[in-house]
Amino acid sequence: MEYENVTEFILLGLFSDEDVKAICSVLFSLCYLAILSGNLVMLLTIRGSHLHKQPMYFFLSYLSLMDMGFTSTVAPKFIIDLLTRWNTISYNGCIAQMFYAHFFGATKIFILVVMAYDRYVAICRPLHYMAVMRRQMCYSLLMVSIIGAFLHSFVHVLIIIDLPFCGPSKIDHYFCDIFPLLKLACTDTRHLFITIITTTGVLAILTFVALVISYIIILSTLRTGSSQGRRKALSTCGSHITVVFLFFLPLIFTYAPTADSISDDKVLALFYTVIAPLFNPLIYALRNTDMKKAMRKVWCGDQLFGRN
Repeated sequence: MEYENVTEFILLGLFSDEDVKAICSVLFSLCYLAILSGNLVMLLTIRGSHLHKQPMYFFLSYLSLMDMGFTSTVAPKFIIDLLTRWNTISYNGCIAQMFYAHFFGATKIFILVVMAYDRYVAICRPLHYMAVMRRQMCYSLLMVSIIGAFLHSFVHVLIIIDLPFCGPSKIDHYFCDIFPLLKLACTDTRHLFITIITTTGVLAILTFVALVISYIIILSTLRTGSSQGRRKALSTCGSHITVVFLFFLPLIFTYAPTADSISDDKVLALFYTVIAPLFNPLIYALRNTDMKKAMRKVWCGDQLFGRN
């Protein structure tokens, strides 16, 4: 049987009350500007100081870049939709939004894994750190992360474009994602739900567990170090752990649900599309002495840095 595919979708968003939409449009606009400015400050601080030579900050600068890209894929359309009555998105635009959201999000996941590996080598194998985490290795790990994220996103696109969409065309979400689109397909997609839950969901859980175990190993190793080195390592690891929990927990509940509990994923999506990118610069800047010193040097001048 042939289906006539829809040419556009309607995003139902988060809210139906017009007054709430108006208030939230201002709130999320401010959040979006804060995300862009905060992550841009971090990116320019790292690139404009000696920190860019250190592998951890090399990856942190790209983490900020991924946060800006991830939020920019979702937030502008979401904010505009809060102000308009007819929130449509073309079929091609929807596919593109899903691809870029998964691309930036998956790249961020891989970079968080690489950053955990970097801290493991730095703290548990300090004598081999410079040999292992040389600049060529950093670029190789970054490229592997980007390629892996591209393949992940491309597979999701292949799944969706092969499905017929004959109506209804209302997406119960504020951006195009795999689960809401699967629910609209004019065919049985239960096997695809199960496939995505057992691949993307389980992969997110395993990655999160691996990151937690790695940081437990790192923290247990710190007991044998000096008190000053222990404090510095705890500061950097504490920032990483906070970001991992803030990003992964809502992600896991979104992509590893039971088949009947996918209706609230748009609320959980706020955590990894808006809240986590909003707090990441604050977490890394406020808990990291090196970052605070570099920010004084880059943004306030060498004299102020010298006095402190």
